Amino acid sequence: MAGNYVFSLQPTFTQGLILGQLSILVLLILILKYLFLDSTEYPLETSIYHPGVDASNNISLRKSQTKAHPSEGEVPESSPESAEWLNMLLQQIADVYRSKLRDDLPGPEGDEIARRRVEEYANKIRPAGFLDHIRVHSVDLGVSAPRITGSAIKRQKSLDPLSETEFDVTYCDTASVSLSTSYLFNYPMPSFARLPVTLTISLSLFKSSIVISPPPPSSTTPVLTLSVSPDFTLDLTTTSLMGSRAKLANVPKLHELIQHQVRRVLASKATWKVVLPGLSTVAGVRREIKKEQTEDDAW
Repeated sequence: MAGNYVFSLQPTFTQGLILGQLSILVLLILILKYLFLDSTEYPLETSIYHPGVDASNNISLRKSQTKAHPSEGEVPESSPESAEWLNMLLQQIADVYRSKLRDDLPGPEGDEIARRRVEEYANKIRPAGFLDHIRVHSVDLGVSAPRITGSAIKRQKSLDPLSETEFDVTYCDTASVSLSTSYLFNYPMPSFARLPVTLTISLSLFKSSIVISPPPPSSTTPVLTLSVSPDFTLDLTTTSLMGSRAKLANVPKLHELIQHQVRRVLASKATWKVVLPGLSTVAGVRREIKKEQTEDDAW
């Protein structure tokens, strides 16, 4: 009967094998927990390096955009395109949004207000069960705006008075955000450990075709519909640091995950409906959209 027990007073090969496996498992847990993971109460205080956008790159990009997009009042040397008036309008609208995000304050004071607003929004939409509190370190709202080229009018039928306008949109800017957070490990217990992550996400290029569809005259809730092509181009530049004491820099899989999630969010919001003033209301349009979704589900 004594031979059926794994542990005995005399060391055996089975005991040595089991103890060896346990020692390797304990060593692996200690390496992950104390080298890469962070179990402190305030994990963000241990991250002393926060990558930002290179200032020289920003200056050179701003200069190139200034040459490519003349400021207000300047007349370009080449003949203006048919959509130049719309590009100027988009630039002015983008400048108004940037100013209001900063409470119309210039300098560091306005930057801090924009940073706090972005941080509040990021923590509002974050998955609390997986990510710790997000701390935004800096925000660059950019200097440019989307530019429209190559507009074309399309009719479904030759006698159809309604037509769709398709044009190409290109957006290249210095917009970026630098933030820190922690990925939460909830096994074997809640908040067992944290993996600190520091990110800087910058926009390199967004390019797509957009179709504007007018409402039919018989529509009960007339809206102007803007649809983004599902085959849009999105290039993001990310720099990252992962870990507490030992840090992993610029993990390719993390870049792919971020770009995939941003693409998924943009694709899910690829259609915008603009309510025509005096002809319909936002509540009426929402009821109409809900009714159409119910009918589609019924089919």
